[in-house]
Amino acid sequence: MDEDDVTIREQNFHSQVREYIICFLLFAVLYIVSYFIITRYKRKSDDHEDEDAVVNRISLYLCTFTLAVSGGAVFLLPFSIISNEILLSFPKNYYIQWLNGSLIHGLWNLVSLFSNLCLFVLMPFAYFFLESEGFAGSKKGIKARILETFVMLFLLALLILGIVWVASALIDNDAASMESLYDLWEFYLPYLYSCISLMGGLLLLMCTPVGLSRMFTVMGQLLVKPTILEDLDEQIYCIHLQEEALQRRLNGSSTHAYTRGSVTHQLNKELDNVRNQRNKLERRKKASGWEKNLLYPIVMLILLTGTTISVLMVALNILYLLVDETAMPKGSTDRGIGNTSLSTFGVAQAALEIILMFYLMVSSVVGFYSLRGFKVLTPRKDDTTMTTIIGCCVSILVLSSALPVMSRTLGITRFDLLGDFGRFNWLGNFYIVLSYNMLFAVVTTLCLVRKFTSAVREELLKALGLDKLQLSNSPTDPESGKLSANGHQKTL
Repeated sequence: MDEDDVTIREQNFHSQVREYIICFLLFAVLYIVSYFIITRYKRKSDDHEDEDAVVNRISLYLCTFTLAVSGGAVFLLPFSIISNEILLSFPKNYYIQWLNGSLIHGLWNLVSLFSNLCLFVLMPFAYFFLESEGFAGSKKGIKARILETFVMLFLLALLILGIVWVASALIDNDAASMESLYDLWEFYLPYLYSCISLMGGLLLLMCTPVGLSRMFTVMGQLLVKPTILEDLDEQIYCIHLQEEALQRRLNGSSTHAYTRGSVTHQLNKELDNVRNQRNKLERRKKASGWEKNLLYPIVMLILLTGTTISVLMVALNILYLLVDETAMPKGSTDRGIGNTSLSTFGVAQAALEIILMFYLMVSSVVGFYSLRGFKVLTPRKDDTTMTTIIGCCVSILVLSSALPVMSRTLGITRFDLLGDFGRFNWLGNFYIVLSYNMLFAVVTTLCLVRKFTSAVREELLKALGLDKLQLSNSPTDPESGKLSANGHQKTL
């Protein structure tokens, strides 16, 4: 028995070490990818002083860690579904024995822990550390900025805990809830993270329908549209005339001192816009036939199919919620990964669910940066400040942390939420879950109808040549009667 006990302890030890190594390797890959993404957009001129360089470097590392955790949250549910299907397909394979329920549960717990750490500690620290200068009268330096940062973090923690305490006391005023108000680890943090997850779910509810309709515009800008009833040569010729007219005006304004300044800046901006239009038209003209007439319709059809399937799955989930209580999202503590398949059609349905999850995540990010209040957070290559990067990392972390919950709530997958993701209080409320599904289906449908009706109307106007009537009615540029405000040449 002693030898058997030693053997079991050795196996448990080796299993834990193997899980730690796998988690470390996965996180290292995510961290490296996140570092290259952030350095691609980070402003290069930020590193100009020694002290500020250290502060920016620390903030950069914290943002990279947060973005890596966001990536882990995005891949969490797809990795679990793939692991479940692999274990079902190859239950006795020696080379995949490391892929077990303990590893999957460990990844869920780590992502939950690191999400809380980044959201409540690291990102506030990075922001306050970046904005700190030290208290008045103290010696300037890194230590003074760290001291001010910790003081601000302490005050922020008191504020958040006070708000959560008051909110929970108002909502649940029974004796058991009042006793739990003094339990920090078992009550405050899960309750607070549950509120953040609900906010993330509501943010996804706003961003995803907008992003699903916006994806068609984004892909239309990246791909070459088919040429239908359009004369590209004539358009290129008109663009050349506009460019030459703007260039003459720019050369004429440079010779007069009183016209310099804002007018020259405006002319340069209009000239850049005209050149961008010319480059797009030339690219459309040089594109091959299969790229214009085959690739673009296929991509648009794929986007439309993915969006339609998502809405249909949400509609079916609404019916399941009305007739079957097991359709409610719930958490699971069962470590038996690989026992049963949660997909009706096996691997094919699991692959479809994973594709839809990634599609919804990309659409939510596109929709987030398309919303009017969040456009200021749009990153620009080599011209994004660290403050904006911190805001982007926090926003992506909130969206990615809510992605598994949204996927399960909408019925995209039947895989039960593991770890702390299944302990959210609002997941057990039938009316919240049903309202969430109905709002998603209705808002997504309305966004798509509005998008396609406006797109069809614009294409019909362009094909009939009626879009030029809007240009003829545009106001004349106050500096010259020859050009309109957007740089188009007008006939006098």
